[in-house]
Amino acid sequence: MSFLGKFAGALALLALFVLALFWGLGAMVEHKLAGPDPVTIVSGSLQGLREQNRLSAFAARYVAVSTSTQSQYGLTSQKTLIMPGNVEYRVDMAKLTARDVTWDAKTRTLGVTLPPIEVSPPQIDLTQIREYGEGGLLSAISDADARLQAANRAAGQRELIRQAHEPVPMKLARDATRRAVERSFALPLSAAGLDATVKVRFADEAHDNSEVWDTTRSIAEVLGNRR
Repeated sequence: MSFLGKFAGALALLALFVLALFWGLGAMVEHKLAGPDPVTIVSGSLQGLREQNRLSAFAARYVAVSTSTQSQYGLTSQKTLIMPGNVEYRVDMAKLTARDVTWDAKTRTLGVTLPPIEVSPPQIDLTQIREYGEGGLLSAISDADARLQAANRAAGQRELIRQAHEPVPMKLARDATRRAVERSFALPLSAAGLDATVKVRFADEAHDNSEVWDTTRSIAEVLGNRR
């Protein structure tokens, strides 16, 4: 091969190398300009929430007042019990999957559908229980006191549960949980420089007709298409 032929071949290899270098630099710049991938960030946030198991963002204290009466042998005994209890409102985040999280690239909106709120059994504050009333003669000759106490405690438990499931505390619990989950997704996105809107709803809530939840793609579908 002549010197000119070798020189031309070397130039061709050099040109290819330069083109490859420019292509690599262009791809890197394009990646930098495109910014971080929101789906990757959301997937990390989702995994973090799932690892929390049950998320408790709201708790409340209720007071039940119950009165019971026992009659026997022509005698009557009556007692009133005041029983406070604490209740936690939780969401089982382990049930949250990638199919419950959607990303709309056009509107940059992240939609999250949470499992329903779970209300914990009331935790009775035994130090604050108060009992009023006199058993009288009936208590002295029978187990009326024990039966009155058992009846009042059972009624008090039912009353605490009823209060805990009232519409107002349930709404407060949903709103507090919604804000906590929105922050969990929004903060990492914002830290990465991504301007996104996060909307959270519960699976047992009615759909808002102003929001289109069924046309966005779940994170699971997005990730599936990448494989």
